[in-house]
Amino acid sequence: IYWWEWAHRFLGRIVGVVFLVPLVALWATGRIENRLKPRLLFLLFLGGLQGFVGWWMVSSGLVDRVDVSQYRLAVHLTLACVIFAYGLWIARGLAPHSATHAGPALSLMAPVVTIFLLFQIFLGALVAGLDAGLAFNDWPTMDGAVVPDGLLLLEPAWRNFFENPKTVQCVHRIGAYLLVLLIVVQWLIARVGDAPAPVRLRTAIMVWLALAQASLGIVTLMLQVPLPLALAHQAGAAIMLAFAVAHWRAVHGTYAPVTMIEVRS
Repeated sequence: IYWWEWAHRFLGRIVGVVFLVPLVALWATGRIENRLKPRLLFLLFLGGLQGFVGWWMVSSGLVDRVDVSQYRLAVHLTLACVIFAYGLWIARGLAPHSATHAGPALSLMAPVVTIFLLFQIFLGALVAGLDAGLAFNDWPTMDGAVVPDGLLLLEPAWRNFFENPKTVQCVHRIGAYLLVLLIVVQWLIARVGDAPAPVRLRTAIMVWLALAQASLGIVTLMLQVPLPLALAHQAGAAIMLAFAVAHWRAVHGTYAPVTMIEVRS
């Protein structure tokens, strides 16, 4: 585990340098448009905050426990996904998109799907932090029942949703079902509403991605979370998030086109 931890910290620092050095150089030479400067500064701030949150997470496992707090792990992973999503949002806003006008219903569904996907990733981090996937490995039932016993054992009741492995896994399962349903509804709206062809294609691809990710999650659970499948499941969530953000950005529209950026001599 030492080398995983060391490599993760080292990579985080490298990402910070790779972002900061070009940002300073391009800013100093006038190659960054004014409209992008606050967005890039906010992205830089999020990166610095992530470094702090990472240490805050690690410090939870240095005294009274040998693993990290599932609360802090979930915050760390979710913030990483927010940074990834925001960086992609900025980048996609600089590229032309086809058929940006998808109608009010789809314009609403795109952010709803993306935000719910981030919430589902947060729930997945709680599952990982509690090792909740190592138990209750039957499906479609859970612990032999549709509604298993022991979901609300802890007091006060809210603790079960963060500290009870059975409840956390159950909520993550329900979240997956709801997410797939939302994505299917989005696709149906695109088809019934006769949305532009690129929009229909994107919503259809998201359905297939959601079904593939849900199937991978089920297999991973039933096999008691082998590491390669767990990593593939996490990567699948990142791919889904990237596609959801790109779709939302396309529906939202791009930044105003710029033909040339002046460079100071």
